[in-house]
Amino acid sequence: MNKKILALCISGLLLGACTSKPQKNIVTVDENSDKMFLFVGSYATPDEEGVKVYRFSEDTGKATYISGLKGISNPSYLTPSVDGERLYAVGEDDGQTSTANAIIFNKEDGKLTLLNSQPTNGGAPCYITLSPSGKFVLTANYMGGSITVFPLNKEGRLESDSRLISFVGDGPDKERQSQPHLHCAEFTPDHKYLLANDLGTDQIHVFPVSESVSDGVSHSLLNEGESTDIKVEPGSGPRHICFHPNQKFAYLINELSGKVTAFSYHEGKLDAIQYIAADTVGAKGSADIHITPDGKFLYASNRLKADGIAIFAVDSDKGTLTKIGYELTGIHPRNFVITPNGRYLLVACRDSNLIQIFEINKETGLLTDTGEKIETSRPVCLKFSY
Repeated sequence: MNKKILALCISGLLLGACTSKPQKNIVTVDENSDKMFLFVGSYATPDEEGVKVYRFSEDTGKATYISGLKGISNPSYLTPSVDGERLYAVGEDDGQTSTANAIIFNKEDGKLTLLNSQPTNGGAPCYITLSPSGKFVLTANYMGGSITVFPLNKEGRLESDSRLISFVGDGPDKERQSQPHLHCAEFTPDHKYLLANDLGTDQIHVFPVSESVSDGVSHSLLNEGESTDIKVEPGSGPRHICFHPNQKFAYLINELSGKVTAFSYHEGKLDAIQYIAADTVGAKGSADIHITPDGKFLYASNRLKADGIAIFAVDSDKGTLTKIGYELTGIHPRNFVITPNGRYLLVACRDSNLIQIFEINKETGLLTDTGEKIETSRPVCLKFSY
């Protein structure tokens, strides 16, 4: 039987922060729904399982622990390869012990194996990503105020001949912006540019992607000579960014101002079209941002006060946002993730030592706590892979 034709109606949802009657979600069961893996990165000592892997069901919202990996100090951010057979993790230490790490994932037995590690030469790497070709790994180094670019060999190992791109400057918040703080390095969906969000200088650094290959080996990735800078509101502290599925709009969460900046996007150019508050209590702890696969709803996490998720409706034609709700969570919700089918939103609540699992109402965008949770030490990063 083809499970794709089976539809389930989920009723009786409690619409958090909403007084209207419960709505119904119509969801389609995908034949791969129970084949998905959830990778969890955390703050941990090397003798703890800092990286864990779970089996996650998109149908039921339930997770089952499979395995964990020791040996990395503070693997706080992860990114899987497209085929899900490799995983790359930062080692978010402040000084010379900060690292990037390559991990092999065996889908058959669910085991994680550390392949190799390399120093980032920039302190507190807090973000890691793969290039569109899958031949480079990049880290955004918060305390280093820099980006590190690592070539990969054929086995996926991090090569030692890394390149460090450093930045200078500061911002008006003397406590939080005394120097550059790179917080995100993300490729545009057209794969033509890298966006590097600098919380310390209120800028997004834009690098054209220019990958050169000789003898079958990739030698460079970013065209530094043609880079440009996009300035955002002073004191805003740009952190993470995501794109609308139509690739016409981008959304930036600013940690210090607590605002979401909506941009129109075209060929590496971001033009601000709206500023709207996600944090309304001045916590200066906004963290992550994601949009549903259908592009209808946007979510942004906030920490330090009124910890929770701000909920926005998206105008897919204009790119603008309307705030429609707010869902309280556990303590210190840093990273969160939306399932590929758009049904669940999982939040890593670092200081509550758990991952909360919410169901998304596909008609209203509001969240309902399913009661399902994953208890784990200091989770901060969640990634899915098949």
